[in-house]
Amino acid sequence: MLVRRITLSHFRGVAAGTVRLDGNALLVGTNSVGKSTICEALDLVLGPERMFRRPVIDEYDFYGAQYQPQDGNAPAVRIDVVLTDLAAEAERRFRSHLRRWSAEHGDFAEPEAPTPGEDGDRAEWCLPVVFLGRFNPQEDDFEGATFFAHPELVPDDLTEESADLGGGLKPFTRADKRLCRFLYLRPNRTGNRALSFQRGSLLDTIVRLESESTGLLWETALRDVADVVIAGDETGFFKVRTELRSRVEKFISLSDDPGAVDVRVSELTREHLREVLRLFLATQPGAHPVPFNRLSTGSLNLLVFALLTYIAELQGDQSVIFAMEEPEIALPPHAQRRLVDFVVSKMGQVIITSHSPYVIEKFDPDRVVVLDRDHTGTLTSTPVILPDGFKLKKYREHHRQFAEAVLARAVLVVEGGTEVALFQAAADVLDADPSIDYLHPDLAGLSLFNAGGDHAVPLFAPVFAAMGKAVFGIHDQPTKPLDLALKDKSDQFTDYKEIPYRGIETLLVAETSIDVQRRFAAAVVNRSDHPGGTSLLPEATEDEVRAHVRHLLQARKGSYDGYAVLLINECRNAAELPPSVSDFLRAIDAHLRAASTSKAEPTADPES
Repeated sequence: MLVRRITLSHFRGVAAGTVRLDGNALLVGTNSVGKSTICEALDLVLGPERMFRRPVIDEYDFYGAQYQPQDGNAPAVRIDVVLTDLAAEAERRFRSHLRRWSAEHGDFAEPEAPTPGEDGDRAEWCLPVVFLGRFNPQEDDFEGATFFAHPELVPDDLTEESADLGGGLKPFTRADKRLCRFLYLRPNRTGNRALSFQRGSLLDTIVRLESESTGLLWETALRDVADVVIAGDETGFFKVRTELRSRVEKFISLSDDPGAVDVRVSELTREHLREVLRLFLATQPGAHPVPFNRLSTGSLNLLVFALLTYIAELQGDQSVIFAMEEPEIALPPHAQRRLVDFVVSKMGQVIITSHSPYVIEKFDPDRVVVLDRDHTGTLTSTPVILPDGFKLKKYREHHRQFAEAVLARAVLVVEGGTEVALFQAAADVLDADPSIDYLHPDLAGLSLFNAGGDHAVPLFAPVFAAMGKAVFGIHDQPTKPLDLALKDKSDQFTDYKEIPYRGIETLLVAETSIDVQRRFAAAVVNRSDHPGGTSLLPEATEDEVRAHVRHLLQARKGSYDGYAVLLINECRNAAELPPSVSDFLRAIDAHLRAASTSKAEPTADPES
């Protein structure tokens, strides 16, 4: 199966919103935009073990924590999910609940197609299901369940008095959910529940699946535990047991059996065994096994992932819907890449949230879904679509930069590595100047992007604009004027500037003060990479200073952390920066601040 569409209403920080998917998907967006909410919503609808949690939902699962009934209607959490690519077994089991799906329109197709089996070649069948949740004041408790959503009988409002949460809909049971084969890897920091044997845990799921083919695992375990001798004749507990019997018999009539008083390792029930069983591991370089919860965070994450792959194999890898949040937590880059490669190749559908460029670079743009949410709680999703003429090859050539830019709120496109470093250094100076109000790009969510040339800068304007990002472009005066096609692309910049200098070195020499240039020349004279030549004399004229600095900059041109950055570092405040650079950075800052004000949320959301 594949998740094609998920629609949320009144759930956590989302008042309303729809996300459309087409196979594997990478969900990206700012913090608290709703990525985790999407995964949790899928777990509520499709997770067979999710209903073990009590309560199923709570106060903060309702938008704005509004759950109390008003005017006879109970605020309802509603999550609709549409599943396609159904297996033959699922089509048979869910026959009367299927609808026809239009992949072209991303919606239900009308009119209804024939019954499954009558004209299967013309119909793509989908299964619509819905989770409904509310607070029941009569029971003083929260309730929620998943239902088949077709026929379309889902109530628009849930009444306070209604005893039937689904309003007559047929429940989508745990057995039904297991056919969906949904697995969910949350950001794991302790593993206390996931790696225990409690009901609904990963290990419990594995035991249940293995029991279906191998027999009575719990019963065998209980017999083995019962056979463990703690207070036998050769043990230190023997005298304790004997003395206890002699004293207890004075007050309680005991059996004649020698084991009438005994010491055992468990109450010999399934539930108690679930509580006391622990997974032990010995990881290198050590050799002594320890309980799983004593492992490092990274090892715990990999352990949880390993168990999920075990479950996936038991269920049949290629049919599994696998949701995974932030797989990069506590993992080095090579482990992140290996993990993503594994799930993408093995699972039927992978839905990942991440802030790691090492994860993001593994996805082509058509698999990236950008999420956004406004102050009214409306969630939107936008697929990344490369504009006409922009080759996928070019995207892949810049994949690491794109991975960072995808996560950013806005993008500043410059023409080379020197400019990236220079603008970053200039932003550091602006940020450190107490006389001005400026928000550093790292805090504002501005990513600097190296286009690889002045004529390449406009090429990226439509790419980032299509992602819904503010995109800014700046480059020096090109040796050959931009053609009409590039000028058309540059119109898609939020703000765009062509600096009236041919080369960044010319700009720096022209726009920085002589004092800054003298300090720079003195600072680099003893560096091992100094290009040599005549030293700058204290009595040198302004023209001689500029000529000397131009020589230094051009001799060390092209290095990411080259002399252009060293000159900027000699600027002690915003007033000493080149105006062409500082003014553009401050204009970007003003735009982003204005946009933040217009989107500012009046209250904090209970979004996780």
